[in-house]
Amino acid sequence: MKVLTGVRRCGKSTLLTQLAKRLRAEKLVAKIVELNLESDDGLRIRRADDLADYLREAAPDKKERTYFFLDEVQHVPGWEDVVNALRVSWDADIYLTGSNSTVLSGDLATNLAGRYVSMRVRPFTFRESAELYREKGLSPDELFRLYLEFGGYPVLKFYDFDRENSLDYLRGVYDSAVRRDVVEHNAVRDVDAFDRVLSFAFGNIGHTFSANSISRFLKSEHRAVSVDTVLNYLRFIEEAFLVDRVARFDVRGKEVLRAGEKYYAADLGLRTMLGFSNSADIDQALENIVYSELVARGYEVYVGSVPQDGESAREVDFVARKDGQISYYQVCYLLAGTETVEREFGALEAIGDNYPKFVLSMDPLDRSRNGIIHRNLVDWLMG
Repeated sequence: MKVLTGVRRCGKSTLLTQLAKRLRAEKLVAKIVELNLESDDGLRIRRADDLADYLREAAPDKKERTYFFLDEVQHVPGWEDVVNALRVSWDADIYLTGSNSTVLSGDLATNLAGRYVSMRVRPFTFRESAELYREKGLSPDELFRLYLEFGGYPVLKFYDFDRENSLDYLRGVYDSAVRRDVVEHNAVRDVDAFDRVLSFAFGNIGHTFSANSISRFLKSEHRAVSVDTVLNYLRFIEEAFLVDRVARFDVRGKEVLRAGEKYYAADLGLRTMLGFSNSADIDQALENIVYSELVARGYEVYVGSVPQDGESAREVDFVARKDGQISYYQVCYLLAGTETVEREFGALEAIGDNYPKFVLSMDPLDRSRNGIIHRNLVDWLMG
C-alpha cells in the first residue's frame, strides 16, 4: 500500500490523479477505481459499511487485478478495516491520501505493519517554485522574495502574485485544514484558545518554547488554558501537518534530547496569512525554509546542541542525517559584523568531528573559513 500524507492543498490529490492517469496509459486493460471522499459521490460515504459497499460494486471481481485510489480517506471512521479487507480479499494495488497523520495510526499500523509505505507530500520548495514561475522572467532573488512572502502552495500560480487573492486562497487552505483536520476531527471545544495556541506556534517558529510558557502567555491575555490542553493542541496541529516539531540533538553525545524542541511551519505563506511578517522575522523565516529544504532532500533533521565544559551549550541550527552521514548548518540573514560571524562560525568550530559544516546566509561573497563552507542561501536552495 502507498499512503500519501501532508497538509491540505499541497498536491496529494493531483499526484494521485497523475498516478492513475499513468496506469491507464501503461496498462490499457487495468481495472482502476478512484474515489475522492470530498467529491459529490464521496460526501455520501461516511460509514465504513457504505465505503465497503461502494468498492464491492465498483470492483465485483475480486480475482481481477484492481488499482484502488482513495483520496482523503480519513473522513470515513473505520476505513482501516475496509482497506485491510481489500488487501486480503482482492487482487489489489492500493493508493491512499490523508490530511492527518492519524491516517497511519491505530488499526492500519497494526494490521498492515510492514505492508505499507508512507510518503509525505509538502508544498513546493523554492527550487520547485522557481521552476514553476520560470516563464515570468524574474531573477532568483526576485522569486525568493515572493517565495518568502507567499510560500510554495502549487495553486498560487494561478493568482499571479496578486497579494489579496493569494492570501484569500491561503486563508481557505488554513480554514479547511484547521476546521476539518483539527477542530472537527479532535472535537475541539474552545476554538478561540486553540487558535491562539496555533498563532503562538506560527509566530515563534525557530524559537524554543514550552507548553508551560504558552499557558503563561495565554494567562497574561486573560485566557486560562492548562498545560495539558496546550500540549494537546500542539499535537493536533502537528498531526494536521501544519507544523513540524523538531527534536534537539546532543552533538557531543550523539543522542536525541527530550527538551528544547522547536516548531517550523509547513509553509511560510500560511504565516503571512496569519498576519506575521516573514521579512521582519527574517532569521526565523530563513531557518524555516532551510529546514523544509533539508527534509525535502531526504534528511532527518534535528536542532543541534553542542555542550561546552563550564559554559552554556552552543546551538547549531540544524543537524542533518542521511545514509549514516551527518552535516551541520547555521542559518542567518547576513554576516553583518564580527559578533555575528563569530557566533555562526564559532558554533560549528566547537564541534570536534569532521563532518561537513555549512553557514548559509544572503551574503553574495564567500566567507568560508577553517573548513566551514559558506554558501549564499538562494544559490544553495537552487541546488
